Formats: sequence, structure tokens, C-alpha cells
Amino acid sequence: MARETGIDPLSRLAGERVDHRFKGLPPDAAGLTVGELTDQRRNLFSGGFSTPVLALSAERLEHNLALMEAYTERHGLAFAPHGKTSMAPQLFARQLERGAWGITLAMPHQVWVAREFGIERIFLANELVDPAALRHLAAELSADPAFRFVCYVDSVRGVELMDAALAGAARPVDVVVELAAGEGARTGVRTEAECAAVAAAVAATDTLRLVGVAGYEGEVPKADPERVAAYLRRLTALAAALDAEDRFAGVDEIVVSAGGSAWFDAVAEVFAEIPELSRPVLKLLRSGAYLSHDDGHYRRITPFNRVPEEGALEPAFRLWAQVVSRPEPGQAFANAGKRDAAYDLDLPEAQVVRRDGEERPATGIEVSALSDQHMWLRTTPEADVMVGDWIGFGLSHPCTSFDKWPLIPVAEADGTVVEYIRTFF
Repeated sequence: MARETGIDPLSRLAGERVDHRFKGLPPDAAGLTVGELTDQRRNLFSGGFSTPVLALSAERLEHNLALMEAYTERHGLAFAPHGKTSMAPQLFARQLERGAWGITLAMPHQVWVAREFGIERIFLANELVDPAALRHLAAELSADPAFRFVCYVDSVRGVELMDAALAGAARPVDVVVELAAGEGARTGVRTEAECAAVAAAVAATDTLRLVGVAGYEGEVPKADPERVAAYLRRLTALAAALDAEDRFAGVDEIVVSAGGSAWFDAVAEVFAEIPELSRPVLKLLRSGAYLSHDDGHYRRITPFNRVPEEGALEPAFRLWAQVVSRPEPGQAFANAGKRDAAYDLDLPEAQVVRRDGEERPATGIEVSALSDQHMWLRTTPEADVMVGDWIGFGLSHPCTSFDKWPLIPVAEADGTVVEYIRTFF
């Protein structure tokens, strides 16, 4: 699309027409381009938006971007935030503008989206063994000498499948050995001896090039600071052992990568201990949920709770829904449900009520369940809520919030919508 026409791909997003694909937007905006609607600077509460509507806080989004830029720079970390959280190229661009090395992704489709929008450095936190995807990747690498791609390998069988699919490729694919976080963890090689075998298998090919090691400390069984640090030290020791065996011959830097959104403080601490290797080390952090943060799971587990002197992330999402039924004193229903709100980790949290332009705390209102299109609200006697009120809800788990909304308004504190974020799930 954009690469064929030479037009800036993000600019093309502003030319999309507002229509039935995009829920929550003002009905009278149909037919406008997204850019034209943005220029109108409508207000989220008085500009014709219909509920349910999910919004991002402009100020909190910027705060979180700046905070992680400063954090990674302070700790000498390169940053490839996990793009599967938002799948929003506009946000990828802002992350790169704030110093990110590249973008982490999980699936081939996500890589194609990122490439369509000009992302030149991609870390795929997965082993890629699909022949069609590998052939397409090889074509991308051949066509663009500036494209840097790195992915996991976690088995000799995987190396063999990749080698077969990439036969004749113009450039080798860079890979890192994934060390599992322990027995019963998700993917990854379970032992250092098996890692050595995978590295040897890579060295025997012409289609792959070993550039480092990686893992995900969020899968450490019964994770606590000591267990997480011990796993990360296994990972850095693996890098040193493979380097001592000259497994990184021909590379300019050795990649050592880890870091979800729960333990990046441990990653920073352990990666600071990496000894001098034969080549410079790219210490690559991959946390992704920081961008919007949340009002549930990540609010509880963020490392900034352990290191408050480093700053604090701010929840940037708010889902607005309208009360459509108040059938009895202890019960109300809002017009949002599983199609609109993340619910896999925690139910939404009622935060504020809006009526006649006034906003107040959602005292005595609790979400007790979600149906497909209804939110069940349990109310106490002190709850002041009636049919027609708007309620603002905090959400838990950004990854399953972004994916329900193809176009998300970004609103300033007074409700002025200054941007619309397009997602590609």
C-alpha cells in the first residue's frame, strides 16, 4: 500500500472514511475522513459520540511514553516495546520517536502490518516455522537492505524447518536461542545443553545467523524477585557461554533480550551485570503494556510499585457506557459488554458518573458481571445513578482492550478529541 505509492503510510490513515466499521463515533461524522473529523476537535461528551466508546487520555499516553523512554535510557537498555499490545502503527511511530530501537511482535501477520507502515527493526518473540511466512520474510529482507529482523529458535527441528523454507534466500535470518523460564513454562529450550545443540544446528546452516539469546521472565514458575533474577542470570550466562564457543562469529553485536511488563526492574538490574563479551551487547527490553497501562492487573504488578523512586505509570484507558436500565434499587445495567471491555483478567472498574455535564465519583457502583452487550452493575444505597447517566470505567489488561476497538479517540482532559488511533488486529 504505502510503500508502493510512496505516500507516508500514517498519512494515509487520515484519509480513511468514517463509517459503520468504527463504533462509538458520532453518527453525523459518517462520510468524513478521519483527518477531517480530527480537525473538528469534537468533545467526547458533547460532540455526538455514542456509547459505548473507548478513549485514551492524551496526557497520560504522553506521560507513559516519556517515562519509559527515560527509564530505559537511564538503565542503558535498548527498547523494543511489544507491539501486539496495541497493534497501532501510529503508536509504534510515537514509541520510535521516543527512542525505541524497534518493535517486538508475536505473529507473522503482525510483522506484515508493521512492515506496511515502514517499521525497519522487528523482533519476533516467537519461533517462525511456517514456510509461506518464511518465504515472504525472505523477500522482505531481500528487497530492503535496511530491514533488521530477529526471531526465536527453540528446537533443532525448528531450525531444520526454517532452513528448508529459506533455501536460496538472499540474506540469512537473524535468530536468538530462546531459553525457557523453567519446567512447565511456555516456549523455549529447557536446558543449556539443548541450547548448545540448537546453536550448533544454526551454525550448520547458510540461511540462519545466531545473534544472541532471549527469554521471557514472566513465565518463571512461582515468580518472585529471587527466582526471576536467577532465571535472568541463567540467560546472561548462556550468552557468555555461547560467546566463549564463538557462536556469534560474524555479528556486530550480541543480542540479549528479555522483559515483559511485570519484571523489567529485574531485567535492568541483571543486565547491568553482563560481563564484557567479544562484541558489544544489545540489552533489549520488550515491555509493551506500559503504553496505556491499566486499572487492574498491570496496576498491581508494575515494577514501579517496587521502585517508586523511578516514577509511576498512569492508566490511560477509559470506557464510557450509558446506563440503560435501573430495574431495582440494587441493580443497574450499562450498554457495554464483552464485545467492548477487557474481562479476561479483571472486570471493569466503575470510576466516575457523568450527568448534565457534571462528573463525580462512582460511589457504590460495582461491576458484577458482563454479558455480550450489557454490563451488570451492583449498586448500594449511596449510589446516585439513573438511566441516561454516562459511567466511566477503568479496564484491566491493555492487550484485550485495544483489540476490540478499530478506531480509538484520544481525548485531552477536557474531553477534546485530538487524534484517532487505528488498530490492526
